[in-house]
Amino acid sequence: MKMIPVASVKLTDAEIAAMEAVLRSGHLISGEAVRTLEERFARQVGAAYGVAVSSGTAALHVAYLALLEPGDEVLVPVFTHISTASMVHFAGGKAVLCDVDRKTFTISLEDAARKVTGRTRAIAPVHLFGNACDLEGIQRFAAEHNLKIVWDAAQAHGTRYDGRDIGSFADCVTYSFYPTKNMTTGEGGMLVTNDEKLYERGKLLRGHGQTRKYYHESLGLNYRMMEVSGALGLEQLKRLDEFIARRRHNADFLSKRLGKVEGVSVPFIPEGVEHSFHQYSILLDLDRFKCSRDEFVAELRTEGVETAVHYPRPVNLQPAFAADQVRAPNAEWLSERIMSLPVHPALTDADLDRVCSAVAEVARRNYR
Repeated sequence: MKMIPVASVKLTDAEIAAMEAVLRSGHLISGEAVRTLEERFARQVGAAYGVAVSSGTAALHVAYLALLEPGDEVLVPVFTHISTASMVHFAGGKAVLCDVDRKTFTISLEDAARKVTGRTRAIAPVHLFGNACDLEGIQRFAAEHNLKIVWDAAQAHGTRYDGRDIGSFADCVTYSFYPTKNMTTGEGGMLVTNDEKLYERGKLLRGHGQTRKYYHESLGLNYRMMEVSGALGLEQLKRLDEFIARRRHNADFLSKRLGKVEGVSVPFIPEGVEHSFHQYSILLDLDRFKCSRDEFVAELRTEGVETAVHYPRPVNLQPAFAADQVRAPNAEWLSERIMSLPVHPALTDADLDRVCSAVAEVARRNYR
């Protein structure tokens, strides 16, 4: 039986040719392709400036370094990749871990409000799986507490909120171009902003604080994007709208079918949000099943459907953050029930039909 993969990366001849041209040129670091990608990606998401870096993690690190002073606190959701929190520490700050909403999987402002102190400097909401946070609510919250906002959009290329791309919001937005994201540069990331001072600071930080050859105005890091990555990114950017349209089609197909399966909750999309579906994550009602989530995942694999779990352990339960002794009941509840199904653009409707049939069959076999 052919396995339906949970992710798929297939490069076109044009993308391969663009990378080959860079390799043959011998100009491999931060050249014209990277500069053009910065400009075009920023324009695509409605931002004034873009700073290309070597990864999504690097984009977060640069953002925090640009905004924080040593000892500053940042409100971070626990249901996310660890880099959203860990990069705060590498920037000299402290990540204050917050619970999330069970429906949207995004940061709980109610919990965040309880954790604001005199040292709180910023909030780092995550547009998880491509679903937008409550941008209006977060902006009001940030204004009330005089906080900067670092939006983690690693999984949300093309997500829109009330008709506006989430990349256009202040203070800055960070993206990942990891291979399985909505578009890729192989490895890479981007920080976008409308703040010219933040843009200039970001450029300094990603390139050793250097303004001209061997002249360093500040300390910095080597977070430059490779030119071959920029070339691939430019070709991928041409197809981003197509990729997202297909992801939305696939998600709609899955939701229409799986919404009828007892014990399965399909993704919740708030009013006014255009989800970009980096992941299509369902929740299992464990009271309805005699199996665990992991056993459900294993049975789907025997049916030829690969899945993934994002995230099996929230940040507050990671050994690296154990000393904080934070409990996050909603995130911990989600981590036992969530699973991601294939939703990538390479899927056919026949593939999607197989996914839905497999989920329905595994559910039927495991009802109490």
